[in-house]
Amino acid sequence: MTTSHNINTREGAMATAGDDRAAADVLKSLARHLNCLNEDNKSARKRALEAVKRDTIEQRLSSGALQELFAGLLKALLKSLSDPAETCRDSTIQIITGFIRSVPKPEDSLPYLMPALAQRLGGKEILEPAEELRLAMMEMLSLVVEVCGRQLAPYLDDMINILQRTITDPFPEVRKESCRCTISFAQCVPDHFHLQAESLLKPLLQTISHQHSQVRVSATQATGAVIRHSAGKNVDDVLSHLAQRLFDDSPRVRKAVTVVVGDWLLHLPDRYSYFHKLIPLLLSSLSDEIPEIRSLAEDLWKQIGSQWEKENEDDLKDKMDFLLPAPLLYTSGGERPGLGCRELVVRNLSKLLPAVGRDIGDWLVQTRVKTAQLLRVLLLHAEDHCTQHLQSLLTVLYHTCVDPEPDVRTQCLESAKLLGAFVSPEVFLKFLLPHVEDSNSCSSGAPWAPLMVLGAVLRGSSREVLRPHLLKIGNMLAHPEVCQGSQQGLYLDQLLVCVDAVLCVCQVDCDVISLQLVKVLVSVQSLASQQQQHNKAEESVRSLCEAQGLSEACELYRQHMADLLQWLSDSHHTWTSYSIQKTQLEIIAMQSGPVVGEFLPTLLPLLKSCVEPSRDPEMRLHIFTMLSKLLLDASNTLDSQGGFGEYMEMVLQDLLLPNLVWRSGRSAAAVRTAALSCLLAVLHGAAFPAERIVSVEETLSTQLISALEEDSKLARLLACRSLHALLKLTTQQLSTDSLNKIYPELLKRVDDSSEDVRLEALKSLSTWFSSLGKNYDTHSCRPHLEFLFQQLLLYMDDPDTKVQDSVLEVLKVASAVDGGLLQRQTEAVREKQRSPENCDKLLQHIHSL
Repeated sequence: MTTSHNINTREGAMATAGDDRAAADVLKSLARHLNCLNEDNKSARKRALEAVKRDTIEQRLSSGALQELFAGLLKALLKSLSDPAETCRDSTIQIITGFIRSVPKPEDSLPYLMPALAQRLGGKEILEPAEELRLAMMEMLSLVVEVCGRQLAPYLDDMINILQRTITDPFPEVRKESCRCTISFAQCVPDHFHLQAESLLKPLLQTISHQHSQVRVSATQATGAVIRHSAGKNVDDVLSHLAQRLFDDSPRVRKAVTVVVGDWLLHLPDRYSYFHKLIPLLLSSLSDEIPEIRSLAEDLWKQIGSQWEKENEDDLKDKMDFLLPAPLLYTSGGERPGLGCRELVVRNLSKLLPAVGRDIGDWLVQTRVKTAQLLRVLLLHAEDHCTQHLQSLLTVLYHTCVDPEPDVRTQCLESAKLLGAFVSPEVFLKFLLPHVEDSNSCSSGAPWAPLMVLGAVLRGSSREVLRPHLLKIGNMLAHPEVCQGSQQGLYLDQLLVCVDAVLCVCQVDCDVISLQLVKVLVSVQSLASQQQQHNKAEESVRSLCEAQGLSEACELYRQHMADLLQWLSDSHHTWTSYSIQKTQLEIIAMQSGPVVGEFLPTLLPLLKSCVEPSRDPEMRLHIFTMLSKLLLDASNTLDSQGGFGEYMEMVLQDLLLPNLVWRSGRSAAAVRTAALSCLLAVLHGAAFPAERIVSVEETLSTQLISALEEDSKLARLLACRSLHALLKLTTQQLSTDSLNKIYPELLKRVDDSSEDVRLEALKSLSTWFSSLGKNYDTHSCRPHLEFLFQQLLLYMDDPDTKVQDSVLEVLKVASAVDGGLLQRQTEAVREKQRSPENCDKLLQHIHSL
């Protein structure tokens, strides 16, 4: 063995001697070229460097020979790094790089190489003007770091000086290479790097917002490495910069931030102190729009949670041994975060929520969206621990749900749903309901905000946990301060959302608050100014019917009609034109259809009180308008049970006739017109028996005759039509005195300023003639007939052809009463008329009889 060792030693010595001789020979041959490096001629220096390159690194020399050559040539080559000619400097860099890559001990060159590079790259001013050469030197320095590793520790100052300068180099490629070099250097000499690592943060933070995305990526990665291998006191200085990069347009930058933050959370020595600051950054990436980044963040977060579980196993032993069942939220298939992840969030939640509350009101939309997404992720991890922070969470949600940005509102409502899933209804109702009932107490300034949050919370809850609290919810929604709290469209929309949430979650259980929900839906329709809201409320009524197994809305109203009418009756003495109750009454009466006919004993007294002449004129006008709609379809509403006729005296004597008495003022005139409309509907619909109408005919006709003198054209028209209907309904049952009292007033209206009224008056006169029965003595009443015929014959010569034709038809009907008298009067005036044609037609008709 000794002999073998001696042989190897001799062979090594011989090889070294051979390398030395080869190196000496090459150096001797290069002596002339080395001398040329000092020539003034650029071409001569260039040729010399090419010869050096050709005869050294391009030759197949042994590594030992190259080591010797490198040692012999290094000083001369380093001097050429300052050559005035760019091509010469370029060749020099290539030669030095080639030697570093090839020699077995590149660290031997460090005492000369590092000062030279520090002088060239690390000074206050850039000594190397060519950006491509600065890049080549940085690539050479990266190679030095790679091959020398820990041997660079003594040159920490030179490295830091170089990197401080090149990280902010004007050339983006130099910046990227400098960042890569920083990462490698930090990993190679961690025991020394931390001493001056902080000095690299300032240039890195200047570079982290560079316009080139790849530079930002490199700067982010380098920042991560510097913090990781530093004393750990500067995390706060870089957090805001990294947080800003989470909004970067480039996915690669956001991915780099995710990797860096995840690495810190896993490996930073003092990471426990920074959990509350770093966790939000990583969790924000869980909502990134790029699936790859979301997946990366999820994997890192699972690793972090798992590592923390192991590090705190003793502390979590009870929770790990007695795991509580997963909330119902996860029964639909969602993946529940691990115990370690949940515990990390729970233990830092009190520190995280204040920051979330601040950032969610930021003026930048991007910040608000990211923060709203983060809030949802935090609540997903906190689960039932949200309860102890509920008040502050609700305050945040009240503000966020009225944000002008739709994405923020969407995330806010998703967070509210999670509160419904994790927090007991007994608790969230205790905090929510006071704000819903007193919307002015909400600090967001939007009265609908608490309702919006309540709707989302209810939607996130479950049927089982809500069932015991349904009465409390229903009574709150039906409270006048809530269901009639505002006419704003957004407020009403959120009321409907709350109703729909209760119906959707609780379904058939809603039968215990069916009345309260009907009151809410009636109130919404009463206040709504948009048809879309009316339609939505009606749709909710149908949903309520389905939940209770009812086929149509009228069945729902039948179930609650007595309570609804009592609800309105309790306050009807205080109603004015501004009261919502008058509209609620209309909604109930119109939508209940035939059911309203089943509750006349309660409804009619309520109407009577509302239309007393002493009440507000505008309110009475509203009630009469509603009543006229019901009367026009009496068989399907008021008279659906065939009993409306029994209330004729109340309807006529107490509701209609008192309101036909003349009173001054436009409002009073409008009420009289509305009452006339109702009266016409009563008479036209024939809801009352004729004999009952005859019993009140005197009072009725007196008021109608008075109405014929109204200033309103519509009122006069309605009065004419009502008289027409009265005469038609009481055919041949009126007394002679009553008939003779009516026709003169109708005759006056034939001379009305309105053509419609004139024609309607003539129709009524035609019916008047038809109403003359056997009790009407034409002999004793001849003066009346003579006057009537005489006036009508005058109107038959009216300039208006429509009037002429109508009068002719009236006289044809009148000829059946006393044809001889009419014939004589017609013949007497024939020659006096401008056109005797109509007289001839009338005489011809009389003759035909």
